[in-house]
Amino acid sequence: MNQYSIAALPGDGIGPECLDATLHVLDRIQSLHSVRLTLDRYEAGAEHFRKHGVALPEDVLRGCLDADAVLLAAIGLPDVRKPDGTEVQPEMMMGLRRALGLYAAVRPVKLYPGVDSPLTTASAGIDMVILRENLEGLFASFGGGCQLNDQLATDTIVITREGTRRVVEYAFELSRRRQGRPSDGRRQVTCVDKANVFRSFAFFRKVFQEIADVNPDVDSNAVYVDAMSLYMVTSPSEWDVLVMENQFGDILSDLGAALVGGLGLGPSAEIGEQHALFQPSHGSAPQLAGKNVANPLATILSAAMMLDWLGHRHDDDNAKQAAQTIEHAVMTVLKERDVRTADLGGTSSTEDVANAVADAIPVTQPSPS
Repeated sequence: MNQYSIAALPGDGIGPECLDATLHVLDRIQSLHSVRLTLDRYEAGAEHFRKHGVALPEDVLRGCLDADAVLLAAIGLPDVRKPDGTEVQPEMMMGLRRALGLYAAVRPVKLYPGVDSPLTTASAGIDMVILRENLEGLFASFGGGCQLNDQLATDTIVITREGTRRVVEYAFELSRRRQGRPSDGRRQVTCVDKANVFRSFAFFRKVFQEIADVNPDVDSNAVYVDAMSLYMVTSPSEWDVLVMENQFGDILSDLGAALVGGLGLGPSAEIGEQHALFQPSHGSAPQLAGKNVANPLATILSAAMMLDWLGHRHDDDNAKQAAQTIEHAVMTVLKERDVRTADLGGTSSTEDVANAVADAIPVTQPSPS
């Protein structure tokens, strides 16, 4: 039986409540299934910055580097800012991404039974992944850029062959592990760019096509980002894995969340060669903090993604099965419609949802699907 060390960061706002709810589910998984997690809890984020003047302490960063995986709840508070007026959350996240080498941001967009989509075009189902290159693109300018005389400001998009290669290769690997697009089960990787206008995106597409050519077992195509924002609404069941530059992915992943029930159902993973971090896509919602009303499902599903990643990385079928069990438990709760928080039209508390998901975990482990 493998044992994994997890760096758990509760963060700010609703983060601690969502993390506690997730740990309750993980405790149930550990008591019923052959997977063991050692969790070390660290304080970091905006509230830590308010108290101590630093958002990501060195000992916390070392703990994240030493752990097998990082589970991070929501961070950031709008009223906690650095002397230059910017929030501390981007500095912490970019610090973690760069230190851990987290080059691929994975945002599942999945419509679960029992959740209503605003789309009438979703009858065939929605199950796609938005895969963002996580260290380059427009976000490479973080901490840089240029402002001149309060009259001009610039940021630079950076696209490299190596950065593009590794995220595109990950896209094809990810597609092979999935069931294909909902419309017909076909595995497909789509390059989303603006190659008709910008040299940087034309280069991204060129590298994408080179990698697609040596992965003929998975279909590939390319779509301009403005068209994709249309197709995600008009034909959402036609897509499997969408790979793109960071800023485009940042925008389209929120659009995707809106199609499948909102950010409360939006888990995410940030993957590197040696490290990985898992967190919900939503913010810290400080107006809801301490009220026991936040939706914990995005954090719970992020923990399932963490177990799945650990399972594949360490060839651990128990961890992979535990990930499936958590997702199936979430599906059961959503399908029954009895327990759900206000963002999904219900009146249940954070604790109610956590208990319902934990109770939906079967005592005996189901056969692998």
